[in-house]
Amino acid sequence: MVYFVGAGPGAEDLITVRGQALLRQADVVVYAGSLVNPALLSVCKPGCAVYNSAVMTLEQVTDVFVAAHAAGSMTVRLHTGDPCLFGAIREQMDVLDRLSIPYETVPGVSSFCGAAAALNVEYTLPEVSQSVIITRMEGRTPVPEKEKIESLAAHGATMVIFLSAGMLAELQRRLMDGGYNKDTPAAIVYKASWPDEKRFICTVGTLAQTAQMNGISKTALIIVGDAVAHRSYSRSKLYDPSFSTEYRT
Repeated sequence: MVYFVGAGPGAEDLITVRGQALLRQADVVVYAGSLVNPALLSVCKPGCAVYNSAVMTLEQVTDVFVAAHAAGSMTVRLHTGDPCLFGAIREQMDVLDRLSIPYETVPGVSSFCGAAAALNVEYTLPEVSQSVIITRMEGRTPVPEKEKIESLAAHGATMVIFLSAGMLAELQRRLMDGGYNKDTPAAIVYKASWPDEKRFICTVGTLAQTAQMNGISKTALIIVGDAVAHRSYSRSKLYDPSFSTEYRT
């Protein structure tokens, strides 16, 4: 069996109980070394074979899966955050499907949740924003035309932008071209939940300047929208004493 496990945003104690239990049992671990906190591997049993996928191709990773399966070994493929977001897992699963190697996915805490916790932000403030757009800037990997930053920014919703910290001058231009004004609240969260976490509140118009002043060029999330400022929102109806529910009158 191959288990695709979400490692969480970085802190050792933010992996799920199930994910950590599988790491303890694993005979083979392939982890995303460029992003996963290596301290998570401290629970691996003696003799566990550990591979860093940062220096491997898809073919090399799947060769490890195949060899482990042939040996009757259990493998954990450890991805940062939750594997379903920018984890490149479907291409691995397709190979396993073709080879009839069974696999399961164990969800994890995404870094966009870790960033919200670092900022004490609620992404979905009543009458401010009820939608969260999770996306990225195109770099060497393109994005579909209909998902360009300008098109998504036109909604005015809360945006969480991955894999774009090295392109902030271009990002802020596109955000403003799409409809956000330069004074729209924004934040940069570097390595959410890690010991060296950093967080900076700024505006859309000062994203690039803020990152440059603080030496941030990678491993950071960008959060954009009025929810960042958590002001001028309406109280939740769920806990309003004048609002009845099936549990309370």
